[in-house]
Amino acid sequence: MSAPSRMISDLRSWLDSKAALTVLVLLHSALTCLSLIKVATFQYYISFNVERLWIAVIVAVGFSVVSLLFVVARFSFGYFVGFYFYTMILGFLWIEVFSYYSYEQLPAGISAALALVLFLLPVLFVKAPLRQRFTLSNAHFEHLLTLILAVSMITIAVAATYNFRLVSVANIYDYRDSLEFPAAVRYLMGWVSSTLLPFAFACYWLLGHRWRAALVLILLLLFYPITLTKFAFFTPAWLIALAVLSRLLEARTAAIASIFVPMLVGLVVIVVTGAALNSIPGRYFDIVNIRMIATASSALDIYNNFFSSHPLTWFCQISVLKPLMHCPYDVQLSILMQDAYELGKLNASLFATEGIASVGIYLAPLTALASGFVLALGNRASAGLPPRFILISAGLLPQTLLNVPLSVAMLTHGAALLFVLWYVVPRSVFAQERSSDGERSRSGTAG
Repeated sequence: MSAPSRMISDLRSWLDSKAALTVLVLLHSALTCLSLIKVATFQYYISFNVERLWIAVIVAVGFSVVSLLFVVARFSFGYFVGFYFYTMILGFLWIEVFSYYSYEQLPAGISAALALVLFLLPVLFVKAPLRQRFTLSNAHFEHLLTLILAVSMITIAVAATYNFRLVSVANIYDYRDSLEFPAAVRYLMGWVSSTLLPFAFACYWLLGHRWRAALVLILLLLFYPITLTKFAFFTPAWLIALAVLSRLLEARTAAIASIFVPMLVGLVVIVVTGAALNSIPGRYFDIVNIRMIATASSALDIYNNFFSSHPLTWFCQISVLKPLMHCPYDVQLSILMQDAYELGKLNASLFATEGIASVGIYLAPLTALASGFVLALGNRASAGLPPRFILISAGLLPQTLLNVPLSVAMLTHGAALLFVLWYVVPRSVFAQERSSDGERSRSGTAG
């Protein structure tokens, strides 16, 4: 091994050491809080007050102990998802101290912290492999990837007949509320864009089929003029970033860096330039630090406020259950929040929907624990696959889970389908990649 390669390998190993991970997760916790201080200058729902800063610091420092779980746990799908949820709950606990809204804040904060801990226990540590009663041959696996591309192209062609507009990101809201797709098309769009194409990209990229991987990215980009969402617009760049990060860093470090680095860039840019939100630096800060991260945390704040004085749903918001039980609300929760707070459609994570909205703050930790066991199935289904492959193929799900209920993520966005795909993948396809990951992991342990 050449001297530069050895230096890169040694650096990579050190970054995955317990000491480096400890520093990184604690820096991330501090960055999350500093980012929210800046977010407060743009968002009225955070009434930042210097006199209450010491309370927020004590809460954040105490809760940051939870982040040390990510130092001792090995990488898995649950690790990736869990770190994003840790960031969201930490953000909520910070926002709660300065919240514009009123509710029982101490019980709500304790409930959220306990819910995250109970959620993390299964998603970080339940990893026993599922017995593979069925697995594809290598040849059939290649046919599966071809089928995914064919289904994706057909879905895009059909969806484009309902909407296809080339408009700037700034103007998407002029058209998006009027979009309507049949239920079957909506489901196919969710499965293809969130699960099937990222899975195909990870396969082609790691197997060295770069042109096919590029085709997948083009197909993903075509969802932007169809759905008119920023998520679709930035998906190709996000998957490329994950591919690069996972090449340079070990999987755990890459998972943390995937949220740490964009947030750090946003905070530095907005502080150094002092720009407004309608400027280019401001738009980056708005997309990443506000919409991608702070909004998910603030949704918990808003849901706590609303359901402290309104009836709970007891899961009646789930479409398959709504016809079978009495429901106090006729519309989706996102529309309910839009009507109540005039902040736009406010979708929220399982902690807000299956938790606060469904059973209230006192039972919410139990639903978080149950949700953790559901998502831990992803750990078990993907056991034996290379960490890089898991990270890239699941690249969109952490962001999805921050913004939609678990039931929607599993069904509408295809998380359950991804678990099935992981389960049937022949492990021999990625033998070389898995061997490489194993060598990197052993050298990191030695370091």
